[in-house]
Amino acid sequence: MYRLFFDLVFRRMDPERAHHLAFRWIRLAARVPVLRTLLAALLAPRHRELRTEAFGLRMHGPFGLAAGFDKNAVAIDGMAMLGFDHVEIGTVTGEAQPGNPRTRLFRLVPDRALVNRMGFNNEGSTAVAERLATRRPVFRTTVGVNIGKTKTVPELEAAADYVKSTERLARHADYLVVNVSSPNTPGLRDLQAVDHLRPLLTAVREAADRSVPGRRVPLLVKIAPDLADEDIDAVADLAVALGLDGIIATNTTIAREGLGLTSDPALVRETGGLSGAPLKARSLEVLRRLYARVGDRITLVGVGGVENAEDAWQRILAGATLVQGYSAFVYEGPFWSRAIHRGLAARLRTSPYATLAEAVGADVRTPA
Repeated sequence: MYRLFFDLVFRRMDPERAHHLAFRWIRLAARVPVLRTLLAALLAPRHRELRTEAFGLRMHGPFGLAAGFDKNAVAIDGMAMLGFDHVEIGTVTGEAQPGNPRTRLFRLVPDRALVNRMGFNNEGSTAVAERLATRRPVFRTTVGVNIGKTKTVPELEAAADYVKSTERLARHADYLVVNVSSPNTPGLRDLQAVDHLRPLLTAVREAADRSVPGRRVPLLVKIAPDLADEDIDAVADLAVALGLDGIIATNTTIAREGLGLTSDPALVRETGGLSGAPLKARSLEVLRRLYARVGDRITLVGVGGVENAEDAWQRILAGATLVQGYSAFVYEGPFWSRAIHRGLAARLRTSPYATLAEAVGADVRTPA
């Protein structure tokens, strides 16, 4: 039914307009007690065997919503109602910004992909922090806060900009993510170089500790799939050395490998980050490399091209404790999270592993 609705309605609309329309429906449904209870029972049934612990946080399961969908923390309960075990909001920047000019979001439907050059459009860290401070949760869900650089801030002042967001947002975050991997903010990906990344992550860690005395907010970094293998290894080693809690692999890609089914070559040529099915192989490859490098010392989060339960299961076997998705939500609709949870539970039951934790990295670990 959703796919029919998508073809008849959403596919004919501007993608960004369709996003806002669907987002509005989710928010409205979550505000009606009877409706949200019914929808949560239908779309978010819990599977005890999928209960997950990551960086000290207990979650209903391993599957969450990646950053980019709820940029301003306005629909956390709505996304929990749809079954996401954690919701990562943002990317939030130090100051509010409109993002790049429209049109900036494109669907490559036959390739089950998206291209975006949104440019971190968001209300800024002050407004998002105020919203989180006054939030009264309806559903128990883990909330991650993804922070990035304000576009107008020079690279030399990037650390101060991230620190500003950290000071405002860390106290409201179950975990914090430093995003240095979006291709849509000029110069941002340069911060992935270890010489730049080390002082940046150190400054954010210190700011989080100052801002939230008595609680260590888990800190993660999100990397691009376009890094060379030696740079992936360098980031992994740095994360271990700094005592980071996790790495998210991966963000969108500027490459266009894996495409070819789309009927409109003009869409392929649009600048921006490519997400969805074509990213699947490279994201999985990066995840495997990271796990081989860091093992169980750091929590890994697999994202990029996750469409179904099999994709999520492969991420877990490759080393991911948590799995995230976004682009496939556009194509699969509100039953997507439910289908992934049911499929994961079925795979775990027929696997040789008693728990999901036992399965993490099983395909990468070498026998003793």
